[in-house]
Amino acid sequence: MKLTTRIFGEVEIEDSKIINFPNGIIGFPDLTRFTLMHDEEQGSGTIKWLQSIEEPGFAMPVIDPLVVCPDYNPEVDKNIIQDIGDLKDEDILVLVTVTVPHDLTKMTVNLMGPFIINAEERKGVQAIVENSDYPVKFPIYDILQKNKESKEG
Repeated sequence: MKLTTRIFGEVEIEDSKIINFPNGIIGFPDLTRFTLMHDEEQGSGTIKWLQSIEEPGFAMPVIDPLVVCPDYNPEVDKNIIQDIGDLKDEDILVLVTVTVPHDLTKMTVNLMGPFIINAEERKGVQAIVENSDYPVKFPIYDILQKNKESKEG
């Protein structure tokens, strides 16, 4: 399937790369089909994009929360994740949205509303974390800078 996206231009998406969110995502219940994309030059280790299939102009920057919060271990209502199949540890992919303002030093992630994806079945859900230890706006700029420096050093 060909898709013309706002960020990556025209891209070819394989059906095997489409992730279904049966209930949509928070704020966008009608958007149920997404794919994960990343900038080839940046590699896949940092920010990825959750790209909507139905609305090619809509893509959200996401990141593995363990990159910025190594002890991230959210509690999620089991009923919320039952729609995405039997989850085995090796099949779980957890991502959080990144907010990138004009002032990059104010970049944050939302640890309160992670995306939980069953990689095997290609189904996902956005959940609200039950343990309120995690903020909606967790600053990450300094953490990303330190991670970058430790890789270069």
